[in-house]
Amino acid sequence: MIIAPGYQFKIVKGMITNFHQPKSTLLLLVAAMAGEKWKSIYEYALNNNFRFLSYGDGCLIYG
Repeated sequence: MIIAPGYQFKIVKGMITNFHQPKSTLLLLVAAMAGEKWKSIYEYALNNNFRFLSYGDGCLIYG
C-alpha cells in the first residue's frame, strides 16, 4: 500500500517533513496530507531558496 492523494488519514492530523524530490513517493505522502496546497507550499520554497532533501529545510503540514 502506498499513501498518495485521496488517502484518508484516520489518526494523523499533521506532519513535520523536509522538502522532497519531484516524482518521489515521499512527495506523494506530502500531497496526500496537504491536498492541492502542496504545489503552493513547494512553489514558495523554491521562490525563497529553501533547501531540499535530507538536510534541507523542514515544514509542518496540517491536513
